[in-house]
This record gives sequence, structure tokens and C-alpha cells, in this order.
Amino acid sequence: MPRGVDKRWADMPGATNPLEMAVQARDRETIKMVADALRHREVLLAFQPIVASNNPQRVAFYEGLIRVLDATGRVIPARDFIGAVEETETGRVLDCVALELGLRTLAREPGLRLSINMSARSIGYPRWTRTLKRGLQHDPTVAERLILEITERSAMTVPELVVSFMSDLQRKGSTFALDDFGAGYTSFRYLRDFYFDMLKIDGQFTQGIHHDADNQVLVKALLSIARQFDMFTVAENVENQRDALWLSQSGVDCQQGYFHGAPTVHPHWEDQAKRAAG
Repeated sequence: MPRGVDKRWADMPGATNPLEMAVQARDRETIKMVADALRHREVLLAFQPIVASNNPQRVAFYEGLIRVLDATGRVIPARDFIGAVEETETGRVLDCVALELGLRTLAREPGLRLSINMSARSIGYPRWTRTLKRGLQHDPTVAERLILEITERSAMTVPELVVSFMSDLQRKGSTFALDDFGAGYTSFRYLRDFYFDMLKIDGQFTQGIHHDADNQVLVKALLSIARQFDMFTVAENVENQRDALWLSQSGVDCQQGYFHGAPTVHPHWEDQAKRAAG
């Protein structure tokens, strides 16, 4: 046994120190929590509005954000589990359920446009592709109202597969958004080839932007890239009026964040349906 390696955790696969052991144990618990939620169908979408910068009262579309319930019934946001499950089989099943819930919502609400997050790894996953095909065949209007969001980091894992998949679905009217742009390491050669319809600027650049000269320069550069490739732009994590005003004046098409509306598992169209039924 190497010097300095404690026997209590030396046999744990991949662990070389107590911190790694703790991280692995936490991830195992997280994966188990998500798997249990999937098994018991305790998975739902929270809907957050994306509004037009020049008219914040107008909702351009909603994003359906995956949520799971833990053993106590608490709603757990994706940021607390997605990192642990993204590269696992549980992550693929989670993508399937998110798509199923999104397609079901679009079928029920004919006036709704909705974005759903996906991993590029799910493109070749049989259940996910069957779910998508079935949903698009069931309602011919769904394709034009569906936006699929792929993170920059995920897209770069299998770029050729993503390009082919996007091309096929765009011919049917669907839209693709490059999520969290700027947070990863996109090759601009691939950015040219991807043909994303929408670019979502990562929140690390937009939060506090009204007083951050460095981020102002970076966001203007990202906007210039989006215009060059004819991409619609969305600023993420907009949390106050001054940031919203700066982004609007800089030409960002749409904005998303708590300033404009928090994610909710009880969207207004559900309340309207209940009132109509009652």
C-alpha cells in the first residue's frame, strides 16, 4: 500500500484521498435518490418563462426544468443532482422522462412553446429516440413548438452525432438551443458546423453585468458571434432590473431569470384548466 494511503478507504475504486472518497459516496447517494424518484414516478417539470427583452410582459417560451422528489417529498432542482447522473444510465432515463413530460405538456397546451434539456448522450439511446418520434407523430404541431437545449460541454462530446441529429430534426421544424454558452470550451469550428438556432449566454457573464466592465466586453463578443451565425440570443440568470436594462440595450433578444419569473411546478395554464373544469 502506498505511503500515506489510509487502509480504511484504500480499496475504494478511483479514490486516492478522503475527499475523493467523500465525493464518490455523495454521488452514489445522489444517483440512488434520482433512481428511486424515477422508479416511483416522483419526477416533474418546473416551468420558467423566457421573456422578450424589448417587452418583458411577453413570454417567448418556457423552459421545462427537471425536478425530482426526495424521500421526504422535497422538490430537488437539477443543479443538485445532474452532475452526478449525467454520464450514467440513470441520466439517460431522466432525459427520457423529461422529454415525455415536455411532449405531454405540449400536446395538452396547443399555444405553448417549450424547451427541454437533453444530453447529447441521449441521441443514440433507444427509449429517448422512440419517445421523441412518438411525440412528434402524435401531434404535427409539436415539432415546431419544441426547443431542445444541449449544453456546450455535452455537445462537444459527440459533435458529429449532434450535427446530424440537429439537421434531421430542424427539417421537421424543431429548434435547438446551445445552453450555458461560454461556460465550456467550444471549438469555433464546431460552432460553425452545429447550426444552433439559439444561443443561451451563461449566467456567470450576465449576473451583475450592469457594473462589470469585463463581462460587458465578453457578452458583447458573444452577441457578435451569435449575430454572425444568425442565432437568437437568451441571457440566463437575470436577477435585477439594472442587469435586465443593460442586456436589453445591448441587443439580447430574450432574458431568463428570477427577475422575470421563478420556475414553478404549478404553471398558470394548469390553474386555468382547473378553473375551466370547476
